[in-house]
Formats: sequence, structure tokens, C-alpha cells
Amino acid sequence: MTHFVDRRLNPKGKSLANRQRFLRRARTQIREAVQKSLKDSAVADIGKERKIKISTKGTKEPRFRLDPRASGERDFVLPGNKEFSPGDSIEKPKSGGGGGGKDASDSGDGEDDFEFTMTQDEVLDIFFEDLELPNLVRTTLKETPNKQWKRAGITTAGSPTQINLVRTMRNSYGRRLALKRPSLTDISALEAELDAAERTDPVDAMKISALKEELAKAIAKRKWVGFIDPIDVRFNSFTEQPTPTSQAVMFCLMDVSGSMGEREKDLAKRFYMLLHLFLKRRYKKVDVVFIRHTHDAQEVNEQEFFYSRQSGGTIVSTALDKMLEIQRARYATADWNIYAAQASDGYTQSGDARHCVDMLNQLIMPLVQYYAYIEILDEREMEVFASEDSGAELWRAYRTVAEEWSNFATKRIAKPADIFPVFHELFRKAEVKA
Repeated sequence: MTHFVDRRLNPKGKSLANRQRFLRRARTQIREAVQKSLKDSAVADIGKERKIKISTKGTKEPRFRLDPRASGERDFVLPGNKEFSPGDSIEKPKSGGGGGGKDASDSGDGEDDFEFTMTQDEVLDIFFEDLELPNLVRTTLKETPNKQWKRAGITTAGSPTQINLVRTMRNSYGRRLALKRPSLTDISALEAELDAAERTDPVDAMKISALKEELAKAIAKRKWVGFIDPIDVRFNSFTEQPTPTSQAVMFCLMDVSGSMGEREKDLAKRFYMLLHLFLKRRYKKVDVVFIRHTHDAQEVNEQEFFYSRQSGGTIVSTALDKMLEIQRARYATADWNIYAAQASDGYTQSGDARHCVDMLNQLIMPLVQYYAYIEILDEREMEVFASEDSGAELWRAYRTVAEEWSNFATKRIAKPADIFPVFHELFRKAEVKA
């Protein structure tokens, strides 16, 4: 008895193709539901499977139905009915007494919401589909692994699926023409001439013998000069060629000084976790450089950036100095798109904010594609600093940079629920102008 092992990626009893069609059809509703479900979630949970609930309206597959007006009216009673007879009128259900639903309905009918589970990949695709790194441009081919297959002429060997029929038939016709392969018309003409010679009276034996010999040679020649020979066959050739790609580096600058409490540091880390997940999910060639600073800045690895406990005084400009030092050593602007995301509570040493503004205007902003500054506040400060022009010294100084540079953005975060909307606004796709 033969046993088949199903190793397909489709879940048992489900169709992946049908699921993908459903996701495309109800994409708008699903996107809104995903954004809503992620609003109060922890950043670490963004990539996990989650249950999504959407309205059943618009989720049904389109199908053909008979038009009652075209097919005429039909009176019938379904089998098993014990309450009605042909001709009986059915009263409309009373208000609120219709079909079941979780919410009361005043129209007499209702439906439950449609709930289903989305996989990790589906959640991330929906959440990141309308986000991108702003102003990303193509750079040189240096050290780019991206390749694609391109046509590279014709070859005599290859896969049967890559046969070039035009070139193959052209070679076949040329070979048959050069070797003078008799055609079916030539064979038919010889046979007709032989038949006519055999019918003549008196019979010319020598002519008949010559015609038979010529016909035999023609038939034999058609056999050894085939219509298509292996030497005629040609295949399309393809080769891998490097393609222009976009290289980018993201500098993550985080303030871990004493003025940043555990709550502020936690919010900053959540934002950077989301940013890191977004970059690794959407882009193949993106380097992420982690820089922590107190009164001194240092480059650290991912583990130390997110989990190390460090504190001290505050000099924000040291992080900008370290970023420039690393950029000059490893990331030439001719080869890399440079981005930066900075998170701080807005407090720094007296006079340092002015120094940061000078560095940004003169050295950093001409180099970067995009610079995002996120200020971490508590909810009381968010209410006090309701105006965009009010806030800590660093915020007020950076607002002047934002006025001069269109690729400089400033946002504030006060609670976990602010992270997803702010992130989405910072990295949403720019509208294409017609």
C-alpha cells in the first residue's frame, strides 16, 4: 500500500491560495484591524501570531446568482417545511428579534464579526507594507549581493524549457537546404511519374528502373537527412548579473544618562526595537550602528544597546561626534544612504544644544538622507509642552534645524501607545506626485 507524506506549507485542510486571495480582498479592513490590535501591544509581540477580528461585510467571495427578474417568479416550499404552504406570506421579523449577533440590531438581522488568526509573516507584511526609508537612492554596485538572471545569447546546450524554436527551425531549414533533402512534393512527383511510365504502352523498362532507383534514393535520403537534427537545436542562455541596489546605514543614537529614567529608557528601546525589526524585514543591505551616550559616547553591539544598564552625565554632542567618526571611517556617502534616529529626554549640558545645532546644520544634514529625533516625555510634560515651540532646550534647538531641513523630523513620545503612530508617521511612504 502506498503512503503519501504531505510536506506542503499549506495548513492541513486549508488552501494557501484561497487564504491569500482573502487577504488581498479584505486588505483595507485587515490593515485597520492590525493597526488597532498593535496600538497597545508590546513591541516584542509585534511579530507573534495574533487573532484579528473584522466585519463580515465584504469578506464573502463573489459568485454568480440568478436574477429573479430575468428568471421569473417561482413559488415553492422547501422539503421538510411544516409551517408554511404555497401562497402564505411571511411576516418581517420584529425589531431586534432577528438573527443573532454580539451587538443588538434594530433592523431585525445581524452577523457576528469574522475572527481569524494571522501568522507572524502576515502581520509584519501588513504592518510594514506602507512604510519605507525616506529618500532612498541607488548607489554603486560595490559589495552588493543582489543579482538577477538576464539573457546572454544562444547556446547549444540547455534545458528543454529554454529551447529557442525560431533559431532551431532556422538551423534545420538551412541544413536541409544545403544537403538537398527531398521534399514530400519531390517524392510525390517521382511516384506520379513512375505510375505514368508503368501505364504507358509499350512499357519502357529502362525508364521504369531508373525512376524506381531515383525514388528509392530520395526516400533513403529523407531518412538520413532528418527534419530536425540534434545539431540544429539552440537554447536561450541566461547568466547572473549584479543589479544596482540601495545600501543604507541607520545610526541609532540613544541617551542613557541619569536624566533618562527607566521609563524613558524603556520607551526609547521599544522604539528602536521596532525600527530594527522594520529594517531587517524590509531591506537586505542595511547596516545598523548602535551608539549610546552619557557625557561620553561609544559604539556598542545590539545586546549591549538594548540590555546594558549605564548612567552618567549628559552631553548629546558626543553622540553626533561618534556618528561622524564612524561614518567617515566606514560609510562613504558615494556608496551608502545614511540615516539617523536619535532618542533623548531633551536635557543636555548648558550650551551643548547650540553646539548640536551647528554640527547638524554644517556637517550632518548635508550627508544624511533622513534624520529623526524622538523626544521622550512623561504625560504631564506632554500636556505642559502642548505647543510645538515649547519644550526642553534640545527640543527648541532642534526645531530650528527642522525649519531649515525638510529631511529632519521631530516627534514626541509619552506612553507606549504613542510608539506605533509616531513610527508610522516618521517612515510612511511619500505620495507619488502625478
